[in-house]
Amino acid sequence: MPGSSRPPSSRSRPLRILIAKPGLDGHDRGAKIVARALRDAGFEVIFTGIRQRTGAIVAAAVQEDVAVVGLSILSGAHVALGSSGTCSGCPTSARPRTPATTWRSCGPR
Repeated sequence: MPGSSRPPSSRSRPLRILIAKPGLDGHDRGAKIVARALRDAGFEVIFTGIRQRTGAIVAAAVQEDVAVVGLSILSGAHVALGSSGTCSGCPTSARPRTPATTWRSCGPR
């Protein structure tokens, strides 16, 4: 049940999380690590692969009926894409119940 604070193991069905790599960025190691960690924690994870358009990410999120969308972006474009670009394509009925989160993988400098 989206919004539940119970751990995944106590739900009848684990939360479904979509992990996506929007844009031209082909570095997917961080997204795969996050996806594996979420799976290990009991979540159901759908990974769209690399170089996805925002419209395809939105369509996959709606089709898969996910509770959360995670966007992995190395370029730093996550601020514009995550906050307005991707969510603007979501059906109005899905916006309040499907949060989107973004992150940027940063290696040692």
